[in-house]
Amino acid sequence: MARQKGPLKYVGTLGDIRHFKIKGNDGYFAGLVGGPTGDQVKNDPAFQRTRENMNEFGGCAMVGKSIRVGVSSLMKSMADSQVTGRLTAVMKKINLEDGSEARGKRAVLISQVPQYLKGFEFNRFTSFSGALNAPFTLTPSAGRDSSTLDVPPFNPLNYLNIPAGASHFRIINSISVISDFEFNTVTGVYEPKEQALNELVNVEYSPYLPVDTVTPLQSLIATLPGTPTMTPDVNLINVVGIEFYQEVNSNYYIFNQGNAMKIVDIF
Repeated sequence: MARQKGPLKYVGTLGDIRHFKIKGNDGYFAGLVGGPTGDQVKNDPAFQRTRENMNEFGGCAMVGKSIRVGVSSLMKSMADSQVTGRLTAVMKKINLEDGSEARGKRAVLISQVPQYLKGFEFNRFTSFSGALNAPFTLTPSAGRDSSTLDVPPFNPLNYLNIPAGASHFRIINSISVISDFEFNTVTGVYEPKEQALNELVNVEYSPYLPVDTVTPLQSLIATLPGTPTMTPDVNLINVVGIEFYQEVNSNYYIFNQGNAMKIVDIF
């Protein structure tokens, strides 16, 4: 893919060259117009490998979407513009680990290789450990339907990267269920093994805590709705986050920068 470096900046097609922007990247890009037709991609034997890759990519994107649903209420202030693609890339790594199915139908089994997803940062520009460096523990329930986040007392001035102007912060304990996905040969699409459990979610917030006062012990218990019975084919994704606010006349306004969250563990 070519990148335009000169002073001429435009998008669109000029002759056989198409010029365009890519969201989240600086500069302008160029590529040749053309390529195989849609009918060729769907039916030509020469594109069999392409069809297999497209099929699995679609499944990986679907799993990534389920993960984003679990933290959808936090995404606006916590995620970068390329989080969708980054999650899909992780799902593809997990997809490649499945050796039981043929190409184009390999499952996405997070339960088998959760290490690929642990530590995932939702904002690649603001690391969670850089925003909150205080010690904490996560303890799942025996049935994996809840998680307790315990944060001992700490001085925010020593353990937080506080944005200029912020007066308060909140700590977040979020849990969500993501099922393993497999290819359904009848429907021709990837589906969760546990449809009823997939995308169950609960998010718990601490009170608004002043940035200039030692915090009391924070114990945030996030519990899934409906007391579900978890199975070996589902994973409890535990996300911890921090948001910064400015208090004005007893109202709290969230900051657009400094917030961060990551997948700390998977149970």
